[in-house]
Amino acid sequence: MTELELLGPRAHGEPCGQAVLKAVAEDFQVDEVLDIPLSGDGEHLWLWVEKRGLNTEEAARRLARAAGVSQRMISYAGLKDRQALTRQWFSLHLPGKADPDLTAAEDDSLRILQRTRHQRKLQRGAHSANGFCLRLTQLSADKAALEERLQRIAREGVPNYFGSQRFGHDGGNVVDARSCAERGILPEQRNLRSRMLSAGRSFLFNQVLAQRVAEGDWNRARVGDLLAFTDSRSFFPAGEAECADPRLAILDLHPTGPLWGKGASPAAGRTAEQENAIGADEMALCQWLGDADLVHERRILRLPIQSLAWHYPGPDILQLEFVLPAGCFATVVVRELVDLIPAGQMENPCAY
Repeated sequence: MTELELLGPRAHGEPCGQAVLKAVAEDFQVDEVLDIPLSGDGEHLWLWVEKRGLNTEEAARRLARAAGVSQRMISYAGLKDRQALTRQWFSLHLPGKADPDLTAAEDDSLRILQRTRHQRKLQRGAHSANGFCLRLTQLSADKAALEERLQRIAREGVPNYFGSQRFGHDGGNVVDARSCAERGILPEQRNLRSRMLSAGRSFLFNQVLAQRVAEGDWNRARVGDLLAFTDSRSFFPAGEAECADPRLAILDLHPTGPLWGKGASPAAGRTAEQENAIGADEMALCQWLGDADLVHERRILRLPIQSLAWHYPGPDILQLEFVLPAGCFATVVVRELVDLIPAGQMENPCAY
């Protein structure tokens, strides 16, 4: 499956050029933002971990082995990329136990920067945001066009697509999810099951958002929409008055799209028609998600970019810094700027 099939059209026009991202891990840095005051005591050991070239599940396995506990005793708020330099929290459930020696878990790819006790474990999705520092290298682009595009993105945000990494190589996770749906089965392995369900749900959401982007109203509320605030999981229906809410203009309130699960969408009007049509086209997938006991949820269609800043450390390097709500993808921001090309495959390695 192509990127366009998995995501959808861009909202702000054709890319301004091309660049390489993640030539080295330090080109993609992520810091988890966790607004939880830690008590300093309790049966859960919380670790602030820096990892390089290591995904979250691998890091959790290493911490579990070093601590001599089951991996079920390890918790984390969210998954972070392998090919990146990331800092995130983990918690270890150690009732009645002293802090273990975790030296065996550490090397050049994993360092424990801080450790403290807390009375509760770290819950999935507990982080409020992620801070990003990205370096686009081997940049070949019109810098005047880039400047204009960046300012527009800062004002208007970008479509809140799930990034292509959610779907695996060439969309393999979606292919597998459809296969499971058609056969009416769920993988027994928890991580595999979660990955398949997430890919199917994310793919359907992207299809809805792609239609809204194509029609040019992905960032505007219409009667029948369900609206949500940036950092809220609750939503409410949009009538005429709600569509005129000034908080829409300041990127605080947004239209939403469906995360499929049990029950019908509470959307109405044209929004419901579009969502139901996509559901009808992927009936087996939608039924499969409902049968997995997922509940219908909503995700904002528009992604506001907080604290967006940029500069050029070199003539062919663009550095971006910004903050995104938890569960959102930095790569969909970059996608509105440039095409990403594998290192060594640039058509023109010189900046304009």
